[in-house]
Amino acid sequence: MAPLANMSLPNARPYAFTFPRDTTALIIIDIQRDFVDPDGFGSIQCGNPEIFSSVRNIVPAVQKVLEVSRDIGLQVIHTREGHRPDLSDLPAAKRLRQISAPNGHHTMGIGDQGPMGRLLIRGEYGHDIIDELRPLPDEVVIDKPGKGSYWETGLHRVLLARGITHLLFAGVTTECCVTTTLRECNDRGFECCILSDCTGGFDQQMVTTSLDIVCCNDGLFGYIGHSSDFLAQASKSRNLTPPSTPPASENSLPSVADLQQRYKSGTADPETIICEVFDRIEKYMKIDPAVWISIQPREDSIAAAKALYLKYSGKPLPPLYGVPFAVKDNIDVEGMKTTAACEAFAYTAESTAPAVQLLLDAGALYIGKLNMDQLATGLSGCRSPYGIPHSVHSKDHISGGSSSASAVAVAAGLVSFALGTDTAGSGRVPAAFNGIVGFKPTKGTISSRGVVPACRSLDTISVMAPTLAEARKVWYVIDHHDSLDPFAKPPSCLSTWKTDFRGPKDGGFTFAIPPQSVLETCSKQYQDLFATSVQKLRSCGGSLVETDYTPFTKASDLLYNASLVHERIASIGHDFFVDNLDSLQPATKSLFSTALSTSLKPWQVFSDQALQVQYTHAAQHAFGTHSGGIDILFVPSVPFHPTIKEMKDEPLVLNAKLGTFTHAGNVLDLCGYDGRVLDIAGVFEGLVMGERKIPSDMTLDQIETEHRT
Repeated sequence: MAPLANMSLPNARPYAFTFPRDTTALIIIDIQRDFVDPDGFGSIQCGNPEIFSSVRNIVPAVQKVLEVSRDIGLQVIHTREGHRPDLSDLPAAKRLRQISAPNGHHTMGIGDQGPMGRLLIRGEYGHDIIDELRPLPDEVVIDKPGKGSYWETGLHRVLLARGITHLLFAGVTTECCVTTTLRECNDRGFECCILSDCTGGFDQQMVTTSLDIVCCNDGLFGYIGHSSDFLAQASKSRNLTPPSTPPASENSLPSVADLQQRYKSGTADPETIICEVFDRIEKYMKIDPAVWISIQPREDSIAAAKALYLKYSGKPLPPLYGVPFAVKDNIDVEGMKTTAACEAFAYTAESTAPAVQLLLDAGALYIGKLNMDQLATGLSGCRSPYGIPHSVHSKDHISGGSSSASAVAVAAGLVSFALGTDTAGSGRVPAAFNGIVGFKPTKGTISSRGVVPACRSLDTISVMAPTLAEARKVWYVIDHHDSLDPFAKPPSCLSTWKTDFRGPKDGGFTFAIPPQSVLETCSKQYQDLFATSVQKLRSCGGSLVETDYTPFTKASDLLYNASLVHERIASIGHDFFVDNLDSLQPATKSLFSTALSTSLKPWQVFSDQALQVQYTHAAQHAFGTHSGGIDILFVPSVPFHPTIKEMKDEPLVLNAKLGTFTHAGNVLDLCGYDGRVLDIAGVFEGLVMGERKIPSDMTLDQIETEHRT
């Protein structure tokens, strides 16, 4: 979809503030009961009931801006200042400074009991956002312990993940939290504008001075605008905006965005969509019977759809309301059998994986479990006792693995999205072979609890979706830190980077590619296609630069040609393999038999771990954008597309070659720049849209005809 037209506040100071709708967010700072309602922390801070009561006068203007922002599709972010009940995140200076003033008016401090509960304490009635501005289910709420919004929060990553470049500010108080956050955003490269009639404070002179400072010296920190300009521009924008999604064919599953529009307008309901999904599944089983390991009974799914409809009738809809999805069968769903495509290992899940639960809580509808390479070992899609799913493009070619059927189900339009896993390329390879998006987030950012491990320190859940926009939407839902997951990364350690408000195409970016000696692994056709893609990436704003590819090659070798493969044995359990080796699929058995019979020395494990750290450090340096590093490494997903027969004839050799460009990803802890990669990929996707082998509106009849010819 083409980028939306820019909007502008022509009367802003120091000059017109121009911003693109699709990368702009409205951020509403701290309009909480504690700050704008009587008897809260704000009234104590102000000390003057008359002045304090005037602060709430901004609410109608903010309410209108919020309503219009939602209507035109701006991202909306709310912040709440407050502290943990035990005050462990409250510095003594903040707690004591004002109440210790000899002649001050602060008779109560943070944590003291007030009429609306303990002052500025999370979970108390006074801490929450006022009813008039209550966040919708898909809007981000940032809980912050400081006056700024970055310390001990995920705001920066939230903005980067959503590709935000411009910010419109509203909130309280102008002289404190609003301008403090704006200055923090300015330092990180965001273009910022405060709507002057949507902010207020406890000292009008300080409010005026604070706004003047923001736009002084030709825009030292940003812009000052007015909501009247914004509302006028939004009105024009709505009149000029074409439909955001093309009309769906009667024979295709609507996109997530289209589904949301239909549900909101009342032209569709979840029950109707679920019936359509099951019709499509039944029809596709005649084309490929090896996609599903288990499916929910149709009547159970219809009952779930009806319950969802009743639950949200007359209420704001959650972000994935009524969206059908499925999961790879190494991910737990309570009460469902998890097989990992290995009956000897199978068990009934006692709880639902947190990532799946987040999807369910967001309104998504679970359809079933998808086929996979046994124990998530392999990139072929040919290692399952439940059959071999083939590529949606050809009955003779492999689907790729190990998340084989996750990709097929999405590409065939059986579900809107699917979860897979990716240890060595298991989410990227099948996506490539089926013409969809396979997004591998940074390991440790999606909860791994409730997932059968393949190689526990390297695993991550991946997202399969038809487009980047849909993959990104799912990612927003599941991208939550799980404090109970021992392999989860603390949010504070995740990579961030400066923002270029011009975007990748106009602002430019750097990329590197593998050396020719590595690219020669690809077939001639794939080499030519990759060369064409490099030129297209250049036309998207990219500059090709050289980088040392050695650490990426050596990291790939560590995965299967060194001691790291033994982590796979440890992850499933040594005793399991000893007791059940003969029951495994032949290629899986061969791999683990070799690993079990090696004369590995203990010191080799530590040597390989040291090499992994060394190569990871080198890769981090290659991506060090603050020191001249590259923005992205651009590689083919796969070097060629084998037939099922070819893969059966050489299961281990071909499998290893398929991972030429994917094996290093998690060994080197890529990709830390999730949002940056998605931004650049989005520009690239926009350029090549329409070149997919199977159009999004191709019918199952057409797919079936292709397989027969």
